[in-house]
Amino acid sequence: VQLQASGGGLVQAGGSLTLSCAASGFKLDLDYYAVGWFRQALGKEREGVSFISASGGSTYFADSVKGRFTISRDNAKNTVYLQMSSLKPEDTAVYYCAARRGSDYAGLGFGVYDMGYWGKGTQVTVSS
Repeated sequence: VQLQASGGGLVQAGGSLTLSCAASGFKLDLDYYAVGWFRQALGKEREGVSFISASGGSTYFADSVKGRFTISRDNAKNTVYLQMSSLKPEDTAVYYCAARRGSDYAGLGFGVYDMGYWGKGTQVTVSS
């Protein structure tokens, strides 16, 4: 069971990036996994950014990213995407994707200890 996050990079403030989280070793939909993104800025705790339920029927966004980020899943590709727009310098962080089995409601978000599987992070740097 592996999660591979990709798509990070350097972007100017106001720009956009799309992160991808590709799963292998299990099927996100058939095996009933909710997937989410966390981020950790230098010197700060890891925080939940956005989550999507196993069916895709519910989502969660942290207040700091509402209206700017969207999350989606392509079950055929076994991949979840985080589309980030209107990026701000404070969005700079290492972004991690994580999965939790058996969750078809993501509306309240999840904590770090709720997630069963983690991918390696991808760095997002937003310059001012």
